[in-house]
Amino acid sequence: MKALEGIKVVELATFIAVPTVGKFFADQGAEVIKIEAKSGDPYRFAAAAEWRSPSPYENTSYDMDNGGKKGVILNMKDPKGKEALFRMLKDADIFLTNWRYKALAKQNLTYEDLHAKFPKLVFADCSGYGDVGPEKDLPGYDFTCFWAKGGASGSLRDKDGRPPVLVPGFGDHVAGISLVGGVLAAYIKAQKTGIGERVTASLVHTSIWAQGLMIHSEQFPEYGESFPISYKQLNNPMNNAYKTADGRYFQTCCPAFNLELPKYLQTIGRADLVGDPRYTIESIAANNLYAEFTEILEAQYIQKTAAEWDKLFTEADIPHSICLEYRELLTDPQVAATDVFQEIECKTGRTIKVVRLPIKIGDKFEEFGHSPLLGEHSEEVLRELGYSDEELKEMHAAGVYNTWEDLKEKLNG
Repeated sequence: MKALEGIKVVELATFIAVPTVGKFFADQGAEVIKIEAKSGDPYRFAAAAEWRSPSPYENTSYDMDNGGKKGVILNMKDPKGKEALFRMLKDADIFLTNWRYKALAKQNLTYEDLHAKFPKLVFADCSGYGDVGPEKDLPGYDFTCFWAKGGASGSLRDKDGRPPVLVPGFGDHVAGISLVGGVLAAYIKAQKTGIGERVTASLVHTSIWAQGLMIHSEQFPEYGESFPISYKQLNNPMNNAYKTADGRYFQTCCPAFNLELPKYLQTIGRADLVGDPRYTIESIAANNLYAEFTEILEAQYIQKTAAEWDKLFTEADIPHSICLEYRELLTDPQVAATDVFQEIECKTGRTIKVVRLPIKIGDKFEEFGHSPLLGEHSEEVLRELGYSDEELKEMHAAGVYNTWEDLKEKLNG
């Protein structure tokens, strides 16, 4: 038996952050019904921006956040479409959405609206900027909210360089997996009390929380630099990434600087500096020797390849890693051993590695299938809600719902 079997989740959300929550519940056995407009979740059509196949039968990114769900197309502007949604919510445990407040209010789908009808229902939503404040109604994605507004793009760059090249979904996935915990807590409380509460998260807050260690440090300016800083002014030069003889970057992490420095210096071939009073962390800070010490380390790393350093640091038992690139992750032995990827055979015949959610319950990850094609389960779900064949026929003719059969010719073209 899967951990969340018997739970029913209704998802009215697009793109990544909130669908990540639905994906977790689907992986763990919950029935997750994803409702879309006839035009579909725009994330279905993001292939060109991600350099992947545009085929709806090889939609790997969409699978990653929607695998195992049931897909329904409902026209929410039609009263019968709204009625169908309320039938779903009547016996649902959790409602997930990322619609902005004004859109929810227009459709009478705010927490207050739904709590009055379904008091035990847990209502979960994720916004870009938060649900209060002057920017609460602005549209937002992880590029603008998590990275830019949250301080990551402006701070996590070399002082003389541009912000990093951003990866779609990075901040969304962090926010989504954070929201999972709150939703589960609210669900457990609802089972005990019969009262469902609203659970919220925002991309901005998630970003700030993730970077909290250094944001706290900004309140102690007398002890160090403000971000962004030069890599040559990093507060711990042993926590840096250095270029190797073969053009790779090699990352180490030695937070207990003075304690770990002797072994580190011996490993990189500078045992002559062990015990040098200039290079305790106190001396480096007091005399601003960050750049000087960093340049000493740079001069050593450039003498060997990344593989050679990997061997030496492994033998010395010092935390380290070659900075891997995406293509290398697909074949890395350690990544493979931890079962990060699940192979899925697409309907085109191609086998794709899809990234699993980073949560394991028990001794293995739950298997999941493809995401639903647009409207794939519309009739199945509506029939389960008690609609007769005649009612379904009338609703379909009126455009209250659509199916994949209605749309596949257009979308495959």
